[in-house]
Order: sequence, then C-alpha cells, then structure tokens
Amino acid sequence: MAINDPVGDLLTRIRNGQRARKDSVLSPASKLRTRVLDVLQREGYIRGYSDEVLNEHPGIRIELKYFEGQPAIQHVARVSKPGRRVYSGSKELPVVRNGLGITIVSTPKGVLSDAEAREQNVGGEVLAEVF
Repeated sequence: MAINDPVGDLLTRIRNGQRARKDSVLSPASKLRTRVLDVLQREGYIRGYSDEVLNEHPGIRIELKYFEGQPAIQHVARVSKPGRRVYSGSKELPVVRNGLGITIVSTPKGVLSDAEAREQNVGGEVLAEVF
C-alpha cells in the first residue's frame, strides 16, 4: 500500500508506540525519515534507531525514550501536509512552547531543528513540531 505522507506516518507510529508503552516501533525506511530521526535523536526525544528488514524491504527500528514513566515526546504534530505546504524563512521560524520544544525544518542544508536552522540562517519547509 502506498503512503502519501511518509513523515506523517512516521510521527503517527512514534505517537502510537509511546501511547502503548512500547520499547520500540518499526517503520519503512527512507532518507527523509532517517533525517527526521537524526534530528529527534540529536535533540534527545528518542534513544536511537537502527536499520532492519521489514517484509523483505528496508525498515527502521526506532527505540523510544521515556522519563520517569512518561514519554519523552508529549506532543508531536505534522505542520506541513501534502495538501497544504508550510514554508518559513529563518527569521520567521515558529517557536514551540517558548523554546522548550522544537520545530523540524527541511532546508537546503538538510533536515534541521529550528535552532540549527536559525544558527545557519536558512529557512525551508516546516515539517513538524515536537515537545
């Protein structure tokens, strides 16, 4: 079955896995999903991820992170969707929870968090917000 929104699917798998208190979840692999997971790992929202075979196709096993029994990710939402793309310049990047959360941005320099994008002075497509 074709997936129209791979990033939305990835975020939903993470959200559902944490609600079910799973240690890890599986997702189909793609370069964009891997880059989003890199940002989540750098910012401390997941423990890590590894490559795995999923029904003879490449997949990713995502190790979820919990703190004192609560998920590290309290809220994750897709901002730019296939039906409505959202772009932002480096100066207008949204701030999530007064800086306590992050915005994941797809820029010409790769997929970055909002702080990294501001530091490198690049804007792009706002993929998701996480806190």
